Amino acid sequence: MLLADGFEEAFLGIVTRCGLSKPIAAYDREMCIEILMSDGATREEAEEWFCFNVVGSWVGDQTPMFIERVSLDEAIKQLMENEYDE
Repeated sequence: MLLADGFEEAFLGIVTRCGLSKPIAAYDREMCIEILMSDGATREEAEEWFCFNVVGSWVGDQTPMFIERVSLDEAIKQLMENEYDE
């Protein structure tokens, strides 16, 4: 399992599913942003750096996942909005 350096406090657990040979590390996205901000970045800088350098980095099938915590209602709303955008 690959881990994301510097985001130990944001670690949530592991993700498993059918078809994956090994578990994947899962992190809380908002906590990752807060960690970057605690190092002196503004929210905008932290978001940009995180999206490009962390989420945008593919290191193979064991690349960690970053979870955005939302309510089920919010997830359904986002899903419905995205269906109409396609």
